[in-house]
Amino acid sequence: MIKRGRRIRETAAIRAMVRENILTANDFIYPIFVVEGENIKEEIKSMEGNYHWSIDRLEEVITEVVNCGIRGIILFGIPDIKDECGSSAFDSDGIVQKAIKKVREISKDLYIITDVCMCQYTIHGHCGILDGHRIDNDATLEKLGQIALSHAKAGADMVAPSDMMDGRIGFIRNVLDSNGFTHVAIMSYAAKYASAFYGPFREAAHSAPQFGDRKSYQMDPANGREALREINMDIEEGADIIMVKPALSYLDIVRKAKDVVDVPICVYNVSGEYSMIKAAAKAGLMNEKATALEMLLSMKRAGADIIITYYALEASKWLEETN
Repeated sequence: MIKRGRRIRETAAIRAMVRENILTANDFIYPIFVVEGENIKEEIKSMEGNYHWSIDRLEEVITEVVNCGIRGIILFGIPDIKDECGSSAFDSDGIVQKAIKKVREISKDLYIITDVCMCQYTIHGHCGILDGHRIDNDATLEKLGQIALSHAKAGADMVAPSDMMDGRIGFIRNVLDSNGFTHVAIMSYAAKYASAFYGPFREAAHSAPQFGDRKSYQMDPANGREALREINMDIEEGADIIMVKPALSYLDIVRKAKDVVDVPICVYNVSGEYSMIKAAAKAGLMNEKATALEMLLSMKRAGADIIITYYALEASKWLEETN
């Protein structure tokens, strides 16, 4: 007897009724890069369709985000001044701190997440305080705590440490709580791999390391069990949401995490994943809309609850057209 699975794929109506996963604008967080200066909307060459924005022009992009039905953004700052300890990152008048306040003026309801790291604020481009050519983990925690607290004071709803230092989630949670910010959530870049897919972002954030690499603190792409250890440690320390980064080549990690953790899972659909599709579509090798939406849907199917993606604006509009 033939097993006839095609019966529930026969028409668009039945396919819609039995569909296991769907994408909506509610799934997306849109990354925004903010820079010092005035009247700046400058396209990032390696990430077509994404821009550096000055504070005075943020209303343009925030209005588009809100109109697309996207509920959250994540802010990345590019400062004018860099130094050994990344002091611009925790300056109360820093670029991200000013951007948070501006976004809150524009929209009371948009959920504001901030990247907590030091790479784009240090002259050496690494994610922490240096001791020679080695990252001093515990000295870095002090600075990360200062950055997170300054973002909370400016009005951030959630901070997202992306540095991969040991113990940072517990340290930041303690700093926030002891200063009266128990309501500010933490999304941990819990399984952040030392990936080749970050290339375009490093141009966007001006954050390429000046020597060496980040393999002593970001994860080895060969390891899966280690990711689960990192995820569980961050949850124990107080992470409200955990992240797997990159997304597309690490969907097995997303699935494993989904099966064992009870907090929401975010994936970061990183710059290299985005730019590959853009380049292939521009060369006429694939349908951009169909490919991008299939890629994003695969992340939901693997177990992601939230997707940070540079496709958020376009994908939201495509989904609205489909509906």
